[in-house]
Amino acid sequence: MTTIPLKGVHWVTARQHRRVLVLSAAAVALSLVSMAWLRYWDSRTVGTDQDHGYALLRIAVDWAANGLLFVPLLVGAFVAGPLLARELESGTYKLALTQSVTPTRWLASKLLVAGAATIACTLVLIGTFRLGWANVEGTSTFQWYDQGVFAASGPVLVAHGLLAVGVGAVLGQLVRRTVVAMAATGAVTGTVLLVVSTLRWDWLPVRTATAPFAPGGEVVAVVPDDARQADAGLLTNTGERLEGWYCAEPFDPTHCRNDVTVASQFADYYPASYYWPLQLIETGICLVLAALALFAAFRILRARHS
Repeated sequence: MTTIPLKGVHWVTARQHRRVLVLSAAAVALSLVSMAWLRYWDSRTVGTDQDHGYALLRIAVDWAANGLLFVPLLVGAFVAGPLLARELESGTYKLALTQSVTPTRWLASKLLVAGAATIACTLVLIGTFRLGWANVEGTSTFQWYDQGVFAASGPVLVAHGLLAVGVGAVLGQLVRRTVVAMAATGAVTGTVLLVVSTLRWDWLPVRTATAPFAPGGEVVAVVPDDARQADAGLLTNTGERLEGWYCAEPFDPTHCRNDVTVASQFADYYPASYYWPLQLIETGICLVLAALALFAAFRILRARHS
């Protein structure tokens, strides 16, 4: 990371935080090498008596899917704490301002280095995750719509990281206390991303499949195996939706839901073709939020140093 030719305040920022940058690069590189080795082991031992690689690969992909959810929180905490609040708290930022460096340029240099490192690391982490996911995709807990998989396998991870940079830039200046700023940024970033992920399934219309009513059986409405099922139940002859089954006592599987006239079954689902549209929509939303946060950060800076 520090071998990239930098000048002026950008070089100073990278130099100040070279240890974190080097450790981040080393961790990302180690993750990539480890995942590549596990996939190679799985490919070489599949179908043999020594086929232990697949189990370890699943564990690694599971850890990666869950672990990468916390990367934006760590990015935001670093930006808010060591990168900004520490200097504001100690007053060392004043030294930079005496070297013909404007407050705007000082903040821009901090965020540029943090943003570039975030983009580079998250892109490699996405590639690392996809390298392992390719061998377990579609199996239990590794569907495209699972929370960790969705966040770790596409450009949303980059957007989440940049959003964290923006949130950290705002809270680092407002709080001006290293530890408190780190905690606040982690909490705010996590809350925003939780809200965004909750709203994710409202951005595109759900599809509905229907099938004839099969009393006593399960819903047999045709839903693709790789789709995310959102709801299922019964439809009356008037089109009213009934949640689940109802069987009169004593139980008779041939007369379930005999209190109403059931016409068919239904299942709501999101097809796998929604993966990239949802990725791009969420990426766009997070980038807009990141831009607004950065705009607010520079406004705060100007208000305090005008």
